[in-house]
Parts: sequence; C-alpha cells; structure tokens
Amino acid sequence: MDFNDTAEEAAFRAEARAWLEANAPKAPLSGKSEAELLVLAKAWQAKKAAARYACITWPEKLGGRGGTPIQQVIFSQEEAKVGAPRGFFDIGLGMCIPTVMAFADDATKARFVGPAVRGEEIWCQLFSEPAAGSDVAGLRTKAERDGDEWVINGQKVWTSGAHYCDFGIVLVRTNPDTAKHKGLTMFWIDMKAKGVTVKPIHQMSGGSNFNEVYFEDVRVKDSQRLGEPGQGWQVALVTLMNERLAVGGATGPNYGELLDVARATPAGEGSALEDQAFREHLADWYVQAEGLKLTRFRSITALSRGQTPGPEASIGKIVSANQLQAMSHEALDVLDQFGLISDPAVAPLEAAFQQSVLWSAGLRIAGGTDEILKNIISERVLGLPGEIRVDKDLAFKDLPTGR
Repeated sequence: MDFNDTAEEAAFRAEARAWLEANAPKAPLSGKSEAELLVLAKAWQAKKAAARYACITWPEKLGGRGGTPIQQVIFSQEEAKVGAPRGFFDIGLGMCIPTVMAFADDATKARFVGPAVRGEEIWCQLFSEPAAGSDVAGLRTKAERDGDEWVINGQKVWTSGAHYCDFGIVLVRTNPDTAKHKGLTMFWIDMKAKGVTVKPIHQMSGGSNFNEVYFEDVRVKDSQRLGEPGQGWQVALVTLMNERLAVGGATGPNYGELLDVARATPAGEGSALEDQAFREHLADWYVQAEGLKLTRFRSITALSRGQTPGPEASIGKIVSANQLQAMSHEALDVLDQFGLISDPAVAPLEAAFQQSVLWSAGLRIAGGTDEILKNIISERVLGLPGEIRVDKDLAFKDLPTGR
C-alpha cells in the first residue's frame, strides 16, 4: 500500500486544486432550497464539463478527459474540500449513463451522453418496487410488445430524484414464462412521457428525495431498449456494480465530531467524554474508521497502479453505514434532553446528528442491503457456498404470491 501521490498524481492534484480554488462557487449552500441548489449544481456541472473535469475517465469524444481512475479520485477528494454543490448527477453519471454507453446504439449515445456530462439533463434509476427491493429480479412492472413499441404498466418506488429528472433507465418484466432473472429487459425512458406519474414520498427527516413512480400504458419505442429482450438482468448488473461503487461509503458526522460534542457536553461534575462506556464505544469507532481509511487506501493504490479494486466497496459500505447509524444514536444519548433540539441554528454541528438519526438507516438499504452485501462478501470473497434459492429455476408466473 502506498500512501503518497506519485509525481504525476501530485502534479494533477496541484492542477485540480488550483482550478477549484479559482472556479468553485463561493456562496454558502446551507439554507438553500432544493430548487436553488439544483440551479447552482447545473451551473457548476457545466463549468466542470467545459474544463474536462466532469467525467475525467470518459473518452474525450464523450465529454471526458480520457484520464485515469486515480485522477478522478484525486479530483473528487479536492472537490469535496471546496463545498461545491453535488449529488444531483451522481446516479445519472455514475450508473445510468455508463449503462447507456455500454448497451445503446451510437445515435442514442450521441444524443444523451453530452447533455448529461454538461448537467443539462438529469437521470434516475427505476429498479425497486413495493414487492421487489433487494430481490430486484422479483419485480412485477411489465412491458408487452405492440409492433415496434412496448407498453409499460406497473410501479416503482424509492426512486431518488425522479421528481427533477428528465430521463431514467427502467427494468421491466417482458417474459413471465421463464425464470425471474431471465425474463427482464431494460429501457431508457422519458420521465415526462404520457402515463408516467411521479409522487414524492415525504420522509421523516422532512425531505422528499425519494419517489413513487407509476407507469400506466406508457409507450416506448423498441429503439429505447438497452440490450436484448430477456437480457435485462445482465444489463442491470452493469448498473448495480456501478451503484455499489457510488454508494461505497456513508457520509455524515464522524467519530472526531462526536468526540468534540461529548467534550463540550456537561455530565455530572465533568463532561460526557469522561463516561467510560462512551469512551469504549468511541475507541471502537476510531478503530473502524482507521480500518475504513486504510481499506480505501488499498482501493486508491490499486487504481494508481492501473489495477481493478476488489470487494472493498461492499465491505466499506457495511461498516460505514452501520457505524454512522450507531454514532448518531450515541450522540443524541450524549446530548440527553438537548438531543431533542433539531434546529440547525441551535444544535451542535447544525443538527447533523439529529438529521443523521433520521436518514442513516436508509444507507443500510441504498446500494444493496446489509444482507445482500454480506452474501457478496461470503460468496465472492470468502468462497463460501451460495445461499439456497428454491425459486431459481421456476417460471416467474409460477412463483407463490401468498394465499
């Protein structure tokens, strides 16, 4: 493992840092509405694209720089330091557009890749359903062929950003007479098409980042198909692999900030930091954080050497998501009755721990549940026998659905 930049990496980091310092938005982002942040994010994305920093590893003809994965890592590290508006394009550029580039025809790629890189159009991923979350292959949204078109009916749920997205990729069932993994097909879809209804879900955190999406006789052309009919699972794996990397770690308050809160919170004759049980928890989280940091360095070292990282994303997500949830609950315990105060103007860290309690549990679901990722690690890393799947060879129409 190498903790240092090579000479070439150090030069690129200096170049990126100088550009960011000269071009990053200076206005604070806190207190702005989602609509205001979206405007700022689109302007920032366009500026990055013009300087070839938007999608560094993509070919130049597709709006990238033709750079290396380690350059993308370096730029992302430096960008995170300047507080630029981010997040609106992660799903589209990290999952959807790579799938389009892998399976669409040249005309489709020419139409969509450039606008997505420049932030002119935003994409969402339509996979999960009320009865098919972790078991994506159990989805029931169907598409039936009608000449040169397909007619889609069904429902998706937990679709991040669908309320402001222009396009999406949707996985549907086109053949119920074969096993559930084999009867799927993927399409790209216009989110403003007739028959598409988006309903934001009000979350207990106060936000509405997720949505229900309904399809009622939505017509898509066969040219919107990504991959062959019935091969949607293979296409979806490309998307899901990118999702694992995109959701590879939890973001939020860390153990150092929890330590500072405990140090400043009175308890008995001293501070909460003097509680022995709390100190033991804090020590555990410190060890976990250091392990995660070193694991990320392994990934970065692999990228620096032109290698493909291993299963670190799955490991990192399990540890970091659980750690964030546990630390957030501990923080509210430390704050005692003051933990009830969620006003950012009054609460420590602008109520970051209070907000984290409300949304951190979702990180254990997004990008693959704990159970799914543990299966990946056990089967693909440790070489343990695969989980028994009694429905593996049954036709989808024959699967039991209850009484």
